Amino acid sequence: MKQVVQNYKSGELALLDVPAPGCKPGGVLVRSAFSLISTGTELMKVSEAGMSMLGKARSRPDQVAKVVQSVATNGVPATYRKVMGKLDSYTPLGYSLCGVVEQVGAGIDDVKVGDLVACAGNEHALHAELNWVPKNLYVPVPDGVAPRHAAFGTVGSIALQGVRQGESRLGEVALVIGLGLIGQLVTQLLNASGVRVVGVDPDPARCELAERLGAAACGDPGSAGVESAVAELTGGMGVDQVYLAAGGSSNQPVELAARLCRDRGRVIDIGKCRLDLPWNAYYEKELDVRFSRSYGPGRYDPEYELQGRDYPVGYVRWTERRNLACFLDLIARGGVDVEPLVSHVAGFEDAVETYRRLEEGELKAVAVLFRYATAEDAPAAEAPEVTVPQVRRRPGRSAPVRRSGPVRLAFVGAGNYASSMLLPHLTGRDGVELATVVTTTALSAANAQRKFGFGKATTDLDAVLGDPAVDAVFVVTRHSSHAELTRRALLAGKAVFVEKPLALTEEELASVLAAVEESGNDRVQVGFNRRFAPLLRKARELFGARTGPASLRYLVNAGRLEHGSWYLRQDTEGSRFAGEGGHFVDTASWLLDADPVSVYAAAPAGNEDLQIVLGYPDGSTATISYVTSGPSSFPKETLDLVADGKVLRLDDFTRAAVYDGRRRQSVGSRLPKARDKGQNAELAAFVKALRTGGPMPVPLESLAATTTATLAVRTALASGVPVTLAGAR
Repeated sequence: MKQVVQNYKSGELALLDVPAPGCKPGGVLVRSAFSLISTGTELMKVSEAGMSMLGKARSRPDQVAKVVQSVATNGVPATYRKVMGKLDSYTPLGYSLCGVVEQVGAGIDDVKVGDLVACAGNEHALHAELNWVPKNLYVPVPDGVAPRHAAFGTVGSIALQGVRQGESRLGEVALVIGLGLIGQLVTQLLNASGVRVVGVDPDPARCELAERLGAAACGDPGSAGVESAVAELTGGMGVDQVYLAAGGSSNQPVELAARLCRDRGRVIDIGKCRLDLPWNAYYEKELDVRFSRSYGPGRYDPEYELQGRDYPVGYVRWTERRNLACFLDLIARGGVDVEPLVSHVAGFEDAVETYRRLEEGELKAVAVLFRYATAEDAPAAEAPEVTVPQVRRRPGRSAPVRRSGPVRLAFVGAGNYASSMLLPHLTGRDGVELATVVTTTALSAANAQRKFGFGKATTDLDAVLGDPAVDAVFVVTRHSSHAELTRRALLAGKAVFVEKPLALTEEELASVLAAVEESGNDRVQVGFNRRFAPLLRKARELFGARTGPASLRYLVNAGRLEHGSWYLRQDTEGSRFAGEGGHFVDTASWLLDADPVSVYAAAPAGNEDLQIVLGYPDGSTATISYVTSGPSSFPKETLDLVADGKVLRLDDFTRAAVYDGRRRQSVGSRLPKARDKGQNAELAAFVKALRTGGPMPVPLESLAATTTATLAVRTALASGVPVTLAGAR
């Protein structure tokens, strides 16, 4: 494999062929996708290597002290040989990258081969095609974060640790001295924390960039504008904290910090700048000087970094690994935007030339990335394939048919959706009896019983499943429980109405279908209500039959979730699209009268927006734009279906139209009215199937295909290529 190395004696930089590392226990072998050049730390090392021996000694007095001690202990000849041998060796560069796990060592269970991870460490996240990385120095990359952005993880952790050392508080004002890569990130992190920032840098382009990314004001360290901005923002008191993110030999940063900091303010050193503190200035203001040690607690501790021994969270909340994960989460949620910091992306094969251009000033950059060989550069790989599970039925017990008397329904869960969108359509409906409501708390069950007239209220699910008088069970709980509750109800011989999603994983879907095969009971309906919406059904009728392939566009303006929403608990409740995306896949498939045979997905970095393209057997395509960053004033769902010279247009279930040549046929009123998304008609169809013993409103095969396609979005995002749905009808 190839790796960037430098000879510290001669200053030579090389892209060297070296043996690939092995995969040791306690870590993973990672193939690099992008690695980040730290334009501060690394260029300082490169510059030092090009100095004379005297220059090297002057720049590293700490190392000179070690040499002097060695001479006293071992003598001049032995020390000389030791020093020359160390200098005349290749040393690695790099410490921040993103890559794909190629091999998993013994004792690792949090990632698997093929996972995307961000890696840290100047011995483990090197500019090299392969790196072995111990457990506490990598974290999985969240869904939606681009690999080139995840490569910022380590440098972002350095900035984040500095901000933590500053103990910033909402409403404070901070001064960031040095607007290079670390300073730009510190500025964004402070801005995200509710701290107003004044930036200082002699480079006008960096000042402009920082202001564009949230700084209140920026300027040259010698300009009056910086001092006036601080005075205006603080009422003349001075800033609450100063972050030293500059390098070099000038003592100007620490002098400026003392001048602009308030009484008893905090000065945090993140970079490597000269620190000849002016005693009187720091003493009179009693300034609190703090140092930020690299990525956070755990750094330089071999038991933490090499042996994987974590610090208890109750004692050390933010270790270097937790800082790394936190920074990637901020990127995923849009709290930090690293894309504007990327000045240049170079192929890894051009690494030496890139360093030369940076050192000589030919390439002026805040952040530079190395891009490694990608899938496009390698031989074409086979597209991922996901099998749509087949529904197998065998004779056995099935759900009862209530041919006389009311259909008796039990609800498992009575939260907001059940109470607002389902139960109002069932309460008082002829031929329906709300028999039992089951919730996890006694009071919520009693409230639902009182409000909707259930015959019984209980917290005992087993009693309901074992009650022969109950014909059907509605599963209206949190997403993570849907598949298991559906499986149990089917095995108990009940018909099941389960709110979307049917399952959050392929394994959960397989367990539901296994219950169908075991019990012979296939009476399942998933709450895909859009296909039952009267407006959409009327528009489809007006559109008529198709003769050629269609193009469908479905824009879902989902909006942002409120803080604390359980939808955000992706570790237990799945992704947001996995939870509700089946609605839109089902609607598209119903309009196109087929199940999808391929899925492609892409996600812009920094938010949860998704672009999904479904392919169908006749060549039709459906594009679902699922966006969370749109304004709430825009309609939530708009849809266009184009085929055979005709267009079907749906506007948020309030009106629709079909265009055929010059003719336009409208459906619905132009006046605002309540949106009917089909819940009432869906429930009527479900109850009818229970009473008559007829087929369920949506075939189980279609439900399985829709669920598989929805889950395949995750696979498509990870692979970057279309996923084939094998076995689709």
